[in-house]
Amino acid sequence: MNRGLVLRLESLAQLRGACRQLRALPCRKVWGAQWKPAQASAHPLCSVLLRPQLWQKHRLIGAAAAQCRHLATKEETKRKKKKIPLTRGEVEIRQKMTIEELARAMGKDVDHIYEALLYTDVDLGSLEPDSILYEDRIKMIVQKSGMKYKSAKLKEEKERKNTDAVKPPADPAVLTPRPPVVTILGHVDHGKTTLLDSLRKTQVASMEAGGITQHIGAFLVHMPSGEKITFLDTPGHAAFSAMRARGTNVTDIVILVVAAEDGVMEQTIESIQHAKNAGVPLILAINKCDKPEADPERVKKELLAHDVVCEEFGGDVQAVNISALKGENLMVLAEATVALAEILELKADATGLVEGTVIESRKDKGKGPLTTAIIQRGTLRKGCVLVAGKTWAKVRFMFDENGKTVDAAPPGIPVEIMGWKDVPSAGDEILEVESEQRAHEVIDWRTYVEQQEKLKKDVEVIEAKQKEHRREYKQQQQKLAHLTWRQRKAVLYKANKHLLFQRPKDRREMAEDTLSVIVKGDVDGSVEAILNILDSYDCEDECKLDIVHFGMGDISENDLSLAEAFNGVIYGFSVKANDSIKKLADKKGIKIKLHNIIYRLIDDLKEELSSRLPPAVVETTIGEASVLDTFSVTVGKNKIPVAGCRVHKGLLDRKMKFKLIRSGDVIWKGSLSSLKHHKDDAQVIKAGMDCGLSLDRNLEFSVGDDIICYEETEVQQTTSWDPGF
Repeated sequence: MNRGLVLRLESLAQLRGACRQLRALPCRKVWGAQWKPAQASAHPLCSVLLRPQLWQKHRLIGAAAAQCRHLATKEETKRKKKKIPLTRGEVEIRQKMTIEELARAMGKDVDHIYEALLYTDVDLGSLEPDSILYEDRIKMIVQKSGMKYKSAKLKEEKERKNTDAVKPPADPAVLTPRPPVVTILGHVDHGKTTLLDSLRKTQVASMEAGGITQHIGAFLVHMPSGEKITFLDTPGHAAFSAMRARGTNVTDIVILVVAAEDGVMEQTIESIQHAKNAGVPLILAINKCDKPEADPERVKKELLAHDVVCEEFGGDVQAVNISALKGENLMVLAEATVALAEILELKADATGLVEGTVIESRKDKGKGPLTTAIIQRGTLRKGCVLVAGKTWAKVRFMFDENGKTVDAAPPGIPVEIMGWKDVPSAGDEILEVESEQRAHEVIDWRTYVEQQEKLKKDVEVIEAKQKEHRREYKQQQQKLAHLTWRQRKAVLYKANKHLLFQRPKDRREMAEDTLSVIVKGDVDGSVEAILNILDSYDCEDECKLDIVHFGMGDISENDLSLAEAFNGVIYGFSVKANDSIKKLADKKGIKIKLHNIIYRLIDDLKEELSSRLPPAVVETTIGEASVLDTFSVTVGKNKIPVAGCRVHKGLLDRKMKFKLIRSGDVIWKGSLSSLKHHKDDAQVIKAGMDCGLSLDRNLEFSVGDDIICYEETEVQQTTSWDPGF
């Protein structure tokens, strides 16, 4: 019967379907010793198998197979579905289709798929209708069937209607004057916050960690003349470039603070560039003019190189010499700001739907997500429904910069908003919508757009990888073209066998030289600044840096769970970890590192990266000797080369390691087998003494060789990453 099976496969592939039906017969032992010819021959299908002269009569075979179809099991009957007719000879395929799904897509029987795979290296005996075929096999089957293929769309759906929030144009007839929004920019420690303190009569600078601003602060200042000015105090530290750029994008006027004794610095130049990119006019405030070393004229001349031309040099930039600490000339600076605002004719629509910009966002333990925002249009009141990014809010409370509740916020006024469902990102645009239902529609649309963009990028990456894989596969097949398929299979197995065993080991080794970090910050801008610094990490060959999670708020149990799972370190910036969290972290051996100054956090991170590096072996020279003569001694039947040396520096200690240098090249490293002074064994030979020595390896000496005695010590390496400050 086995011979009959082979003949069937080689002469008439259609019999495979009949054989599959035969397995469903009540007599399950038809292939074995219990097969009863009388019963089997009575069945039409068995009579065909037993009478080879009927094999060429396709109609009889088809009829016999047809009569057996009622013997199929219920499960097989359920799997049989209606074939999908083909359109234009194209088969719509996707990754990882089952045999049954591909057959339906091609409008063929399952047996057609088996036939297409008959003379390939696929093991047909292991295949079932629900077996998965990969893309390369699917394409090969379709092509062998004389058809074309096309990739199926990931999801067929109608074009979705854009339901995003829109900004209606403002009516010029309803525009009213508004307070100017002024951003204070400049280098770190040039006195920006002290200037704002003097204008507000507060002490913000004394409360800041390290004496440097690390958040954007929005404040409303009432001038003695009655005018109002909204000030944004931005960080001057190098790490907060994104915050400075965000400040200039929502501002009307930039006050550039430059210290009279320091002059133009790195962040000064960057601030000028931000103002130019935003098209915002500048006012120059030369601070610390009360110091003896102050030189305001030098500052003005240095700024000429950066296209900042003061009025006295024929330009349009007002320059005011001030002392923020002593309060000198501050009113002159305020008047210059008010005068420039009048020239700009700043107006806004105080009616209609609210528009604004998120300046900063954070999470408060009692109040939930909070945002500091500048209102640019409309009047914000309690109960307004707002959207920003992919979150929304129904305004519950509003606070001014002093934490007092306010009932309304007109254009140009900074306000802290409470009632957000989630924390929006700093820089997001705030738009008011008519209802909560409308807010959900906007958020759904924005989420959909983001998913589509991500999906498009993912497909591009996948296609690029598949193209590269196909190219490599083709090259590999060309190299093995002269072999039979069995030989190719054996060669490929031998080539890839080691990967199966090394993969878990590689994962362990990767974990050892990878630093996983969880970053938590008090506000969105701080987290953004830290992530921007981490993006500059370029020492992956030393130690990989993996950002597992980042967010706002105090350290939580979820952060500990992530750190435990990834063997990571938690870095907190201006956040807290309560006692229970600290105890749990100690119990699990998880490091929590809290900082209030950003450059100290980065220094701590660099130390942690350095601790993950393997120690470097440093050689310390103890002594040096020169070979003056060579000879050999006989020990048993062996001749051992001996060098007669003189120590001219340090000492030779037999317990230490030695190396032999010839013409500047190290030709041997190891230990000594003997060290003698005259005929006596010696442990140490000091400078100026002669000695004879032999190595632990039979190596011929040459006159003029150098013998170096050295000690190896392990030194902890430091990361070469330079974050730029």
